[in-house]
Amino acid sequence: MTAENREVKALIVGASVAGVRVARDLRRLGFDGQITMTSEEPYLPYDKPPLSKQYLAGLFDASRVSLLDATELDDLRIDLRLSSRAEALHARDKVVVDAAGAEIPYDVCVIATGASARPSPWGGDKRVHLLRTISDSDRLKAALAGSSKLGVIGGGLIGSEVAGTAAKGGAAVTVIDPLASPMARLVGDDVAGDFLAAHHRHGVTTRFGVGVETLSEDASGVDVNLSDGSKLRFDLVVVGIGASTNDGWLAGSGVDTGQGVECDRYGRVVGLDGVYAAGDVARWPRPPLWEPRRVEHWTNAVEQAATVAANIMRPTDPVGYDPVDYVWSDQHDLKLQLVGWPERSRLYCVIGRRDRVPPRYAALYADDQGVLNGAATVNWPRGLAECRRLVSERVPVPHAKQRLEALAVPSTPPAS
Repeated sequence: MTAENREVKALIVGASVAGVRVARDLRRLGFDGQITMTSEEPYLPYDKPPLSKQYLAGLFDASRVSLLDATELDDLRIDLRLSSRAEALHARDKVVVDAAGAEIPYDVCVIATGASARPSPWGGDKRVHLLRTISDSDRLKAALAGSSKLGVIGGGLIGSEVAGTAAKGGAAVTVIDPLASPMARLVGDDVAGDFLAAHHRHGVTTRFGVGVETLSEDASGVDVNLSDGSKLRFDLVVVGIGASTNDGWLAGSGVDTGQGVECDRYGRVVGLDGVYAAGDVARWPRPPLWEPRRVEHWTNAVEQAATVAANIMRPTDPVGYDPVDYVWSDQHDLKLQLVGWPERSRLYCVIGRRDRVPPRYAALYADDQGVLNGAATVNWPRGLAECRRLVSERVPVPHAKQRLEALAVPSTPPAS
């Protein structure tokens, strides 16, 4: 594809951060063809990380989470079609059909439809909330304003962030998770204890190691029955138990659905010509094992989008995606930043001030060969920057430990 070809039609299905970044990067790289972007929502594209934190707390308004405003849409010459839900992709005819029956032609198509919050398997309606969209956050914000007791089912990143935001706003919060230490899924049991301590330090009650059996809602609240036989009563409940990929509309297109869209390391959808995928909906080969995996995080979506845009512009000489995973989460007074693959490694050491409140440290994780394979930093931006470099360099863990220890030692002030 050449930038001079003004007749080329690029269709981006989904106004997620991945979709928006593909459009921006195409224009930045000189793409001069038609760009159409569809969104099933009625709103201009927006950023999702603040929805469980600053936006939910009322610190950000809609303009602060906007990804594209009307001026930039005009500048980028994007034909944005809101309230347009994709229903089918016909790869042979190079057409996407939306729910209204409109056929949208393309020469190159990018699937960026993301994922949706997994619904409550226990039912619930007015007092049971999910959090994935700006409408979800608006609804939860309004409900929290008139409630004092909140139950959060799921102690992962979203659940913990909502718990922290609601507790800071004055709610009595209880987090429930069947794992004894939910954050251990990401950082291991040792480091996960610091996140449990943060919950308790900020007045959040935790019921970990027990599951939810049933949930019943009435006009004044929600009863949650746990697997240990206890019952809890809340004004409202947030269910944060993961996400489901928005790929059902691709049934019959020639790709497997239900687990995300499988791509090669160039972002090309396996089995479909001229179709790419990026963001939460996409499964790309990833290190260290190079198996197709989904990663539901902002940085991954941005980096995949850049790769897709570059490869649309140079299809005969594509660039491969070789990422070092990066994830962050703000919970109470802890800013967690993860780089690499701590969940696939063993904890080697912790460097910094873990004993202070709030703590500031880096945890280093090693693979079977003693190479730094991942790191988790808490409240230490400089440590995170160094860890990102060290993980990408694949250094031996003793070397990484030495570098971080030198960074952790405060410099001696000059003599007066």
